[in-house]
Amino acid sequence: MEQIIRLNRVNKYYTMGEERLHALRDVDLTVERGEFLAILGPSGSGKSTLMNIIGCMDTADSGSYLLDGAEINTLRDDALTQVRNEKIGFIFQKYQLIPKYTVLQNICMPILIRGKSRREAEEACAETIRLLGLGERTRHKPSELSGGQQQRVAIARALVGRPSILLADEPTGALDSTTGREVLELFVKLNELGNTIVMITHDEKVARYAHRVVRIVDGQVAGEEMPA
Repeated sequence: MEQIIRLNRVNKYYTMGEERLHALRDVDLTVERGEFLAILGPSGSGKSTLMNIIGCMDTADSGSYLLDGAEINTLRDDALTQVRNEKIGFIFQKYQLIPKYTVLQNICMPILIRGKSRREAEEACAETIRLLGLGERTRHKPSELSGGQQQRVAIARALVGRPSILLADEPTGALDSTTGREVLELFVKLNELGNTIVMITHDEKVARYAHRVVRIVDGQVAGEEMPA
């Protein structure tokens, strides 16, 4: 299958006072197009740093990162911003919706950022809104929705621009167990439709919804497994 992500000997350092922290150590990672991958690790393991690099919110200090065949580490900030907007759909634990905007306006945002008109954006959003079951909620504000509904809006916003990957950071962390399970089952459905998903989590049970689990410990890949 085609590799959409390839990290080769990626290292990342942070300076804290006089101490130099080695956050990622020679990380090698590949993700195939259409895969559902979970990156699993405890707090402080380096998984958030790895997510930031995969999501082009940060760059490695050494090593190589290829996304859709393009080398990311050599890009300037404006080029990284373009890659984030066009290639990556972000799904956050706290939803990150704009409170004063309606559901429709929140979902349309990635399309409007690309310079499309409001009409073009709404037309582009229609199928995604239907797929996520949000048709009766488009005029609501985020404060009028449940946590599960807000996360569905966040997923729709991430999906609408047809990104190369959906990058989910602890996507069920703010939800109760039943709603969290519904969101994870939605991820499985989206993956079956062909979407590539990379999910960051500390929860073993959440990770088992993925095709493959990569464990991160002390900034290193400590192994991987295929959940039954």
